[in-house]
Amino acid sequence: MIKTKYFLISILTFILVLTNSKLVFSQPGRVMNSSELKLALDKLNVLGSVLYIAAHPDDENNALLAYFAKGKLLRTGYLSLTRGDGGQNLIGPEQGAELGVIRTQELLAARRIDGAEQFFSRAIDFGFSKSANETLEFWGKDKILSDVVWIIRKFRPDIIITRFHGTKEDGHGNHTASEMLAAEAFKLAGDPTAFPQQLQYVKPWQPKRILWNAWLPLLEREHADLSKFIKLDVGVYNPLLGESYTELAAKSRSMHKTQGFGSSPQFGESTNYFQLLDGKEASNNLFDGINLTWNRVDGGEKVGRLLMEADKKYNPEHPSDIIPILLKAYAEMEKINDDYWIPLKKKELLDVIRSCAGIFIESTSSDYSAVPGENIRITSEIINRSNYPFILKKVESTDQVDGNNLNSNLKMENLVKVNSEVQIPDDAPYSQP
Repeated sequence: MIKTKYFLISILTFILVLTNSKLVFSQPGRVMNSSELKLALDKLNVLGSVLYIAAHPDDENNALLAYFAKGKLLRTGYLSLTRGDGGQNLIGPEQGAELGVIRTQELLAARRIDGAEQFFSRAIDFGFSKSANETLEFWGKDKILSDVVWIIRKFRPDIIITRFHGTKEDGHGNHTASEMLAAEAFKLAGDPTAFPQQLQYVKPWQPKRILWNAWLPLLEREHADLSKFIKLDVGVYNPLLGESYTELAAKSRSMHKTQGFGSSPQFGESTNYFQLLDGKEASNNLFDGINLTWNRVDGGEKVGRLLMEADKKYNPEHPSDIIPILLKAYAEMEKINDDYWIPLKKKELLDVIRSCAGIFIESTSSDYSAVPGENIRITSEIINRSNYPFILKKVESTDQVDGNNLNSNLKMENLVKVNSEVQIPDDAPYSQP
C-alpha cells in the first residue's frame, strides 16, 4: 500500500494539507458535485453522533442510517458484532471465514451508499443460537463486551440505538445477546474502572441515552400504546439527493447479495418507533438535551459563524468563491484544543475545500505489487480546476525520506505530473487481504 501526501499552499499563505491514502491503481477521491457540496457544507456545522448496534450484517436499519447520515448529517455508525460467518451464501460456495470476508465487503458497500461508518467486534457468527447465554458463552462475554465498550469510547456516540429488545421476540440468541451487550456497555463506557487498559488510547465516554428501534408488527401484536414511543419518519424525500431515505435504503440493503436481498424502494411515510432503554429521558426528539452545534466545543463559536457564512454564500456554479472563508475556518480550528471533533471536522473541511477547487489527485505505481527491498516507480497527478491560486509544495510517499520539493504554481486546468522512485524497506511487513 502506498500513501501519498500532497502539500498545497494558497496565496493567502495558509497551508492546506491534502492526504490521499489508497491502494495503488485505486480510484482517486471523487470531487463532490454541487448537491453533495451543499450537504457537506451543512454537515460541517453539525456536531452530533449516533451508533446503531446489532448482531449480524443485514440486521441494520438502512433507512434509519441514511436518515441520520444523509438527512440529519450526523456522524453515524453501525456496529455489527459479527461478520456473518455463519449465514447463508446464495451466490457462491464460500462458507465460514471466507463468507465473513465477503459479507464484510457487502456491509462496506452498503455504508458507501447510506453514508454511515462500519464497525465490528471479534464475535464469530457460529450459526443459529437458541439462547443469549449460549451465544455469550461461545463468544466469551467479557471479550466482546470490551469490544463494544471500545467502539463506544472511540466513536463517542451521543445516543446508541439497538436493533433488538433483549427478549425471546428477538428470534435468535445472537440478536438477544447484542442488545444485552449494548445495554451493559452503555453503562460501562463512561466508567474509568471498566477495561482500564483501553484508557491509554481512548477516554471514558458516556452517551446520553440508549434506545430500542422497535418493530411495529411486534408493537401491534402486543397492543402497545404507541403514544409512549418517540416517532420518526424516515421516508422523507431529500431534494438534494433526489430520493427519499427509504429509496436510498433499498439500494444500500441490496448490497447484501449473499443473503439474496434485493429490496424494492418504499415510497411515502415510514414511521420508526423508539423506546428508551437507559439514560436521560427524551420527549419527541432522540437528541433532546444534546448540543449539536459548534458551541459544544470550547472556542468553536467563531468556526461555526465562518462555516455558516460560507454556507450562505455558496454558489453551486462558482464554489471556489467561498474557499477564503473556508480557509479562515480551518485556521480557527487549528487554534482549538479538542481531540475528537476538530480532527473529524478538519478532514471534512479539507474534502470540501478540495471539491470547491475541483482538485483531482491520483497516484499510481508501475506495478500492482512489490516485495521488500524492491524499487517502485510512482506517478502522481494533480490538477486545480478553479481560479483559486494554489502552490504545490511537495509530493511525499511512504518510505520516502524527502519528497520532491516543487513549489509549483497550480494554474487552472494545468495538469502537473510528478515522477518518483521509492524503495520498499527490507523489513517492510507483508500486507494481507
